[in-house]
Amino acid sequence: MKTRTWTEVGELIKGSGWPLLVAGALLVPLLAIWINLMLPEWSGNPDLSHGFFTPILFILLINEARNRGPYLFLPPDHKTWIAAILIMMASIFILLTAALFSAAIEWGHPLVLFLSGGCVAGALASAWIVASTHSVRIIPFNWVVFVAILLWLLSVPLPPGTYSQLTFGLQLWVSDRVLQALHLLGIPAIQNGNIIELARTTVGVEEACSGVRSLLSCIYAGFFFSATFVRRWKSRCMIILLAPIFAIGMNFVRSLFLTLLANGGVDIAGPWHDGTGYAILVTTALILGALAMTLERIEATRKVTPIEKADPPAASPASHWGPKILIGGYSSAVLCLGVFIFLRRPAPPLDAPPPEVTTLMPERPPGWQTATSTGLVRFADILETDQLAQRTYVKRRPDGERLLVTLYLAYWQPGQAGVSVVATHTPDACWPGAGWTPIPVAEEEVNLDLPDRNLARSEYRIFTDDKEPQHVWFWHSYDRQVIPEFEPRRPLELLGSVFTYGVRSNGEQLFVRLSSTRPWEESS
Repeated sequence: MKTRTWTEVGELIKGSGWPLLVAGALLVPLLAIWINLMLPEWSGNPDLSHGFFTPILFILLINEARNRGPYLFLPPDHKTWIAAILIMMASIFILLTAALFSAAIEWGHPLVLFLSGGCVAGALASAWIVASTHSVRIIPFNWVVFVAILLWLLSVPLPPGTYSQLTFGLQLWVSDRVLQALHLLGIPAIQNGNIIELARTTVGVEEACSGVRSLLSCIYAGFFFSATFVRRWKSRCMIILLAPIFAIGMNFVRSLFLTLLANGGVDIAGPWHDGTGYAILVTTALILGALAMTLERIEATRKVTPIEKADPPAASPASHWGPKILIGGYSSAVLCLGVFIFLRRPAPPLDAPPPEVTTLMPERPPGWQTATSTGLVRFADILETDQLAQRTYVKRRPDGERLLVTLYLAYWQPGQAGVSVVATHTPDACWPGAGWTPIPVAEEEVNLDLPDRNLARSEYRIFTDDKEPQHVWFWHSYDRQVIPEFEPRRPLELLGSVFTYGVRSNGEQLFVRLSSTRPWEESS
């Protein structure tokens, strides 16, 4: 028994299958919304550029499964519907989690996109179970359809922590192997982390050279080839297992080749660097494709004994549950998205205008020269406020050294942004990305002594940019109370802030940062 033709599917929908039409009408827009959400990531992240092919390959693989089989179908019994319900419930839970994280770190964050990708894969998997039952038979229950759904999950960014660990591990592995190869070739070199020092130059294995891009793309290609060319499970396992090995090996060849060029005095930046990167992607994909076609020809020479299949069981009264499960799940997803869109709506304007933050700063203390920053407005969209100000104070100390103090203020009206949104833009989160390296301190919370007032306990950090250290003190107040700082890179702490202060916090917020080139005792 094969899948229904599209004409038969139309007749099914005209008959008693109208819930299928409703389920499809809910799934397609949700999938389109998610693709639109992923487009900036696919276009801006070279590691995920293969995501542009996913919608096309998904359709091609579904068509492949319908035309070539194998035609396996599920019985329309309670076990099948329970499986569909459990997968759908897991998808809704993942969507709720992603929505909560979006309230803290926005929908475009890699962690949110990763979770939303899992939700999409689960929604498609539940639809697959329903569509592959004997009573529906729109698509079969086989490996090809599984890969078609898996490609969506392979098109999302990895969580930041996982990505960093994977990249760092690959960087060190490539650096070690390249150094060993150089020694075998008689080329003197020493290694310092991911930096290889040659006689006349230095080569760094950066994130872009770690091989993550080729690894993700080749795993993606390996699964695709396993679904389109080969039919036996041994051949499929071989292609899937060899894909990451080929990717890592080819990236090692590329890194060694670029290092040899650099040792020969060639400038490897620009065309050489980018050209070899694209070359290994194409070469590895061609090797995998050639291997898959070779295995396909070998399989074609072997006689395959057809398997006799029993007649499908008669449809039970529960056979109509499947489409209704999909309708309930997709409707819940729409409701969930609607609620969070409503909660994240822009705050209504208040009667009282926001304070002018520059008036809260000393204009020109005696003995100091001052300069006010004028370009902070470019961060307004990211920070969700335009009430930003930064002023720098400079003077000469008695010992002749320059003392530089910077005061930064940002203000949010009630309901303008969530507490977690503000907390994700602390020096801990933003300064390392700007090239500043954090230095461990004995105490991360200190009391600052002033002669005429008491300050709330502040967060304390030290950063350096290889020139001079910056001592940083900062406070985050909510509803005019300084709140304890939390680690924005820890998912559970982010979720805790959403539950504590709400999606769009209803108290006014002020973030104050004071930085100095000298410790507090020497900054007066």
